[in-house]
Amino acid sequence: MTLISVTRLRVRSIRFLPVFLWYSFKSNQQAKQAQGNLASTVRAAGNNVFWTSTVWENEADMRSFMRSGSHREAMPKLQNWCDEGSVVHWQSESRTLPSWKEAETAMFTQGRFTPLTYPSIAHQNHRFQ
Repeated sequence: MTLISVTRLRVRSIRFLPVFLWYSFKSNQQAKQAQGNLASTVRAAGNNVFWTSTVWENEADMRSFMRSGSHREAMPKLQNWCDEGSVVHWQSESRTLPSWKEAETAMFTQGRFTPLTYPSIAHQNHRFQ
């Protein structure tokens, strides 16, 4: 069994986009080189919404990635840069990335909302725009 991890973030202002995109690029590169990472991708969905999807050998490898390098540097900044943020994890038999439709379905039905400094009304009400 592998671990699938999907995140959805909405950047609250275009002034944060350049630095957000830089950290996204660096974190995605880090993920692709991380121990236990089987696949990693990112997607811009419009309206400053960005998705990540990763496949891991196990949860320990995913957590090790989260707590190091560019990803660790970016995580506390996201609380200020984003007004929407959510994550979902699930176990899978597959060693490949889920389709974006599958990732969205998992997020919208099982995702959990992350604490943010400036949450949108939708985020406060645990709804997706």
